[in-house]
Amino acid sequence: MTGPLDGGGPDEGREEVGGVPRIPSPRRAADNYEALPAPEGAPPPLPHKVLQSLLGAWALSACSPEETTAVEEHLTECAPCAEEALRLRDAVGLLHHERDLDLDPLLRSRVLENCLGRRPARIPVPDWAGPYDAETARLDALLRDIGDSEWHAPVRLKWFEGDRSVSRRTTVAGVIGHLQAVDGLVATAIGLDDSLSSKTPTERTEDHWRGAHHPPTRAVRGPWRDQAHTLIRTVSFAGRGVAELSVSYGDFSLPLRDALVDRAFECWVHADDIANAVDYPYEPPSGAHLHGMIDLAARLLPAALAQRRRAGLAAPARHLVTAGAPGRSLHLEVEGSGGGDWYIALDSPAAVGSRDRKVAQVALDGVEFCQLVAGHIAPEEAAAGQDGDREAIRDVLFAAASLSRL
Repeated sequence: MTGPLDGGGPDEGREEVGGVPRIPSPRRAADNYEALPAPEGAPPPLPHKVLQSLLGAWALSACSPEETTAVEEHLTECAPCAEEALRLRDAVGLLHHERDLDLDPLLRSRVLENCLGRRPARIPVPDWAGPYDAETARLDALLRDIGDSEWHAPVRLKWFEGDRSVSRRTTVAGVIGHLQAVDGLVATAIGLDDSLSSKTPTERTEDHWRGAHHPPTRAVRGPWRDQAHTLIRTVSFAGRGVAELSVSYGDFSLPLRDALVDRAFECWVHADDIANAVDYPYEPPSGAHLHGMIDLAARLLPAALAQRRRAGLAAPARHLVTAGAPGRSLHLEVEGSGGGDWYIALDSPAAVGSRDRKVAQVALDGVEFCQLVAGHIAPEEAAAGQDGDREAIRDVLFAAASLSRL
């Protein structure tokens, strides 16, 4: 399977919303699956044209049980019909806008398990793209569940600049436009079309907001979702070498494998911003995905600390360390789901954080650490446990907050 799912699937506990069946998202590359032989004695499958003609009745739950089964099996194999079914389902959903969809948080995993069990994917999503796949799908589920007026709910984006917290007011729709604009940096790096020529996340966001419909509406969801699907599908077919492709953020670059983890992190952070704005329950990422996000931030900390030193915002390095040599370190202990232990090099980005040369230790909860990295909590308020060199602790906490941006 090469993309996130939009909803449920034909598993045993198939859910319906307003009488409308939930189905897997479109199969954009149906030829990736090998046909399974029909059981001996089973009736011949319905022709494609007949199944296509039943899509409207299926969307309205007007098919017989046999027809429903035949249509839903067909949708896992035929990309054009799956896309048409999604459009029809969305249209029928508009007739039931007064009913909210509170998705079971396990629905996606049940659908994936069912689909992969019946027809294993020949082109799987790479492990390093899994967090982005999951977080865009979770956010899309949230967006499907909010009303038209909630797209204009105010959202305050927060980040950290220098030694202070800053913010920018926008709306739910504005947040989705921001995500789409910055995801375009990844799209450009892998050769996909992108309408923005600006190079940094902030510039791209401002350009997108200036060029968007004012105020932006729920119409931004479709282009953002399609872009996310295309990114996942493209990297899934691109092969192993694409993981190291450089993605430029203007003043720094990340390999594609790290860039998609970064995009997954921002997607979760802003999904949580949206959920708070519309009073919607929203859980952190899975432990494995959260660990990958924390690991990326920990690996970026030595360079962020060095950059703050050059700007006069952190204490000078105390020792000269040659590349690859062990130097002073801070033990970062992240607790809870996705946690672990990291030794942050203090004297040079090229140094190796050494357990033996630890001069300080801080302990944080995993979600708290991510909120610090996102610029949502102040460095002075982070780290329940601190021990050792206070200067080193302060510099690392401020460096973590400096990883945030618009």
